[in-house]
Amino acid sequence: MHKQAITLPPNAHILVVKLAGIGDLLLATPALSALRETYPQARIDLLVTPDSAGLLNGWGVLDNIIVLDKYLFDYPQQIFTRPRNLLRLLPTWRALRAGHYDAILLMHHLTLPFGRLKYQLLAYATGAKWRVGLDNGHGWFLNVRVKDEGFGARHEAEYNMAIAQAVGSAIRNTNLTVPLTDEERRQARLFVYGDAEAESVERPIIAMHPGSGGYSTARRWAPERFAQLADTLFHDVGGQLLLLGGPEEAELHQQVIRDMHSGMPVRSLAGKGSIKVAAAVLELVDLFVGNDSALMHLATAVGAPTVAIFGLTNFKAWGPYTGDAKGQLATVVHLDLPCMPCFYRGHELGTPEGCATRDCLARLGVDPVAVAARRMLRQTWKVS
Repeated sequence: MHKQAITLPPNAHILVVKLAGIGDLLLATPALSALRETYPQARIDLLVTPDSAGLLNGWGVLDNIIVLDKYLFDYPQQIFTRPRNLLRLLPTWRALRAGHYDAILLMHHLTLPFGRLKYQLLAYATGAKWRVGLDNGHGWFLNVRVKDEGFGARHEAEYNMAIAQAVGSAIRNTNLTVPLTDEERRQARLFVYGDAEAESVERPIIAMHPGSGGYSTARRWAPERFAQLADTLFHDVGGQLLLLGGPEEAELHQQVIRDMHSGMPVRSLAGKGSIKVAAAVLELVDLFVGNDSALMHLATAVGAPTVAIFGLTNFKAWGPYTGDAKGQLATVVHLDLPCMPCFYRGHELGTPEGCATRDCLARLGVDPVAVAARRMLRQTWKVS
């Protein structure tokens, strides 16, 4: 049976599957909020990866966060070379069966054959009556289907909201959400202000993320370009620079610092604090400039003026999503080459490392990014 939309019982047990990184999980928060608003008495559980498991801790929208290490079975050969991995999945399998779910919502594209098999197994493991998700022609196992028109035909946040709408959710708030505690904000203020009063700190505070996470380092604009951009902005507006990223990006930060020639005060916060503390830091900055990454989505989620640099990936699918935020500013800087995007295009994935020359980023100079950054500062900060 195939239905276009359904209504669940008020006390339904709902499992949302988002086995993805931090950025992708953030893009599911408007859909999760809509589910809770529509079904206040429901039990809403979320299945996530270890990498993103802590992002939504303490968020009242969710009843339970269940962690599944999808990397234990990311490739078919792992079933044969590491059969013990399957045994490690048994506790999760039992938890899914014990959830007595009425509906499972798969917030994923059914692009690769092995991925489709995994989601089929997950859907049937729950025993849920309603199996809801995107259908690109391979969603035969779903009985509530949302048409998948390909990567970039709709923003990923909008695809997620469409899945929530398919079970009767009304979308009233499309903003991204990062639940932050007072302690996380206190740590962020220490990182940004130290012992000084906020009013006495050198401004504008410009945050940059020259990294991209480990999944696709090809998304990175060259570190020397970030250095040139910092020098240019310091010449134009002064201020100070914060370099954000994980501990594995510390050397990348040092390369940016070595390549800078201005007197701009700069600090690396690589690996300092949790990802939620990084979000709290971004609440305090006057501008964020970064590659396509989780930090870019965090910046837009907390309302930081954002300039996102895109190359091989699909900005129509994963660009900064500001939702209903009134007056929030975010822009994408990219070239317009016929080969772009080569990663996540239509119904194809492409390769995370792109082509050998990566013209989409190599040919992107400093000037267009600086123009976008200055425009953003003029609109949000006192820059003449």
